[in-house]
Amino acid sequence: QVQLVESGGRLVQAGGSLRLSCAASARTFSIYTMAWFRQAPGKEREFGALITGFGARSLYADSVKGRFTISRDNAKNTVYLQMSSLKPEDTAVYYCAADRGNGRNTSPNEYEYWGQGTQVTVSL
Repeated sequence: QVQLVESGGRLVQAGGSLRLSCAASARTFSIYTMAWFRQAPGKEREFGALITGFGARSLYADSVKGRFTISRDNAKNTVYLQMSSLKPEDTAVYYCAADRGNGRNTSPNEYEYWGQGTQVTVSL
């Protein structure tokens, strides 16, 4: 029902900035809470940020709060993750995901649709 495609991942130096995009095929994009997760090698997939259907509320993991900003453009069926002050520990595959739940889910198990991921590598 929903296809998601991430883009924008690349190699960047510590302290730098990067903007990720996720394009959705959803017919009714605004009904979905959108989220960004990340997964580093050997680690579990972890929550990064979410934004509710009309952008009224956002939620961030403590690890990215103050550095990352999630936003969405429903006219373009796109969600963004603006990342700044990047650290080597931010290195991971970043995934966007869609959820028809209550807009408070931070577990990857609660999300129904996933993109293919985009690699972000932060060098020292």
